[in-house]
Amino acid sequence: MSTTIYRGAAVFTADDAPARAVVEAFAVRDGRFSAVGTLDEVRAASDPASGPVAEVDLAGRFVAPGIIDSHTHLAGFGASLAKTPLRDCASLSEIQQRLLAARAADPEAARVLGIGWLFDAVGDGQPTAAMLDEVLPEVPVYLDANDLHSMWVNTAALREMGITRETPDPVGGEIARDADGEATGMLYETACTQYGWAFLEAASTADDLVHALDAAFRSYLAVGVTGATEMSLNAAEVSGLRTLIARDGRLPFPVTAHWILEPSGDAERDLAGITGIVALRDEIAASDAAEWLRIAGVKFIMDGVIDACTATMRAPYADGSNAEPIWTAERILPVAAAADRAGLQIAMHAIGDRTSEIALDAVEHCIRVNGPRPRRHRIEHLESVADTTIERMGELGVVASMQPVHCDPAVLDNWKAMLGDERGETGFPWQKFRAAGVPLTLGTDAPTAPHQPLPNLYIALTGGSVLAPELPPYHPERVFTPAEALTALTAGGAWAGEMEETCGRIRAGLDANFIVLDVNPLEAHPSALLDATVRSTHVRGAEAHRA
Repeated sequence: MSTTIYRGAAVFTADDAPARAVVEAFAVRDGRFSAVGTLDEVRAASDPASGPVAEVDLAGRFVAPGIIDSHTHLAGFGASLAKTPLRDCASLSEIQQRLLAARAADPEAARVLGIGWLFDAVGDGQPTAAMLDEVLPEVPVYLDANDLHSMWVNTAALREMGITRETPDPVGGEIARDADGEATGMLYETACTQYGWAFLEAASTADDLVHALDAAFRSYLAVGVTGATEMSLNAAEVSGLRTLIARDGRLPFPVTAHWILEPSGDAERDLAGITGIVALRDEIAASDAAEWLRIAGVKFIMDGVIDACTATMRAPYADGSNAEPIWTAERILPVAAAADRAGLQIAMHAIGDRTSEIALDAVEHCIRVNGPRPRRHRIEHLESVADTTIERMGELGVVASMQPVHCDPAVLDNWKAMLGDERGETGFPWQKFRAAGVPLTLGTDAPTAPHQPLPNLYIALTGGSVLAPELPPYHPERVFTPAEALTALTAGGAWAGEMEETCGRIRAGLDANFIVLDVNPLEAHPSALLDATVRSTHVRGAEAHRA
């Protein structure tokens, strides 16, 4: 069996020991790191008697563990690559023109699909079907908001979905209506998922899903991602991932997943959902797919987003409104306890400061009813959060899963306006989480935001904008050091996803997942990351991408 020694690089290991955090060489054997340290140490540990030893000179480049996107939506991300991008549209007119161009490019398409529009690009932030009907009255139009918590559709789409004044709002969602009760073109929260997304999923084919997953994996490998935590697993995606495993004998990289569970309004049905997740988890764990796909837990979307005023806040928004949580305390406590009892990791989407309090109440309830034991429950996003919540998270060991790319100043204008002047300056308090000893992991939440980890890293290091670099940074006093951010993107993601025994660091015995960059983030100015290239991506020692 052969060994390959990589030398001549600055190798960031993400090791806890400062003396081992950056080394000069490592060896790979049988898909795992076999030695890490000085070149002399690595050579001494690589015995030619055990097989051929080759050396690769990395010519001064930077090496890091493969990035783990700790919060992503693989199928949605892959599908989004074929949708019309709207994130850079600054006005309704720009959105309309972009949609017209998309239709002209594919006039026979059954639907026009778009993604990424911002509320503050639409006049008073109240999109309507009529605005889309002005330019595309005949073909159904479905536009995912930038945050993926709302969908904007035209009249043809409402008609195609069968949404009328009699269509009920689902639990935790809303169909926007006029004074006469007619739908006006916006689907919020679970109305988006249960009507818009469910319709489009039913209209797509199994091949469409496989193509989307293939595209997602290819795109991720090209930017240095070698592992992911899927945060919206459902039956269709399980089928698609298993199709890839049956076709190729593997996935391009291992996926840890959380099954998404929406409230049904029926407590017994919600509890039955946990039973079903546990059964599927155990079935996959006993199958040939187990090496590449693992169901770690359940995902509760507990509130919405600040831009749409659907995140639940302790105090009302600037316009006086507020939102009820999607999973109220009454609904979530028994379901969370059942999940915890079954050994499922609980991930809770909580953007508003009141919602994250309820999320921690759920964790404490699990401890009370199921007893103390090691747990790695996690809260996703935490954009606006109380200091007391951060302290409780540190005490309970709850993981903070955050996405610096959501803090790009170019997308914060409406976010800050909804919160109001004073509260709008208190978001994304990364430094407080670090000070409280809260375990941190960083991801992208693709496709709600770009999937590339290096721009995400840039925002984590600067608070600056990738979309509009000329903008002033959002509270740069809160940023990460390069080592802190790289660790959160690698070892932090592995630990949060219960994968630390196999990946996340460059350490002997772990899977040889690593990337080679042409920029050293530990030494270069952060702006160099905006033009940096991932020269190669390696999964279990094999090169999976080369620039």
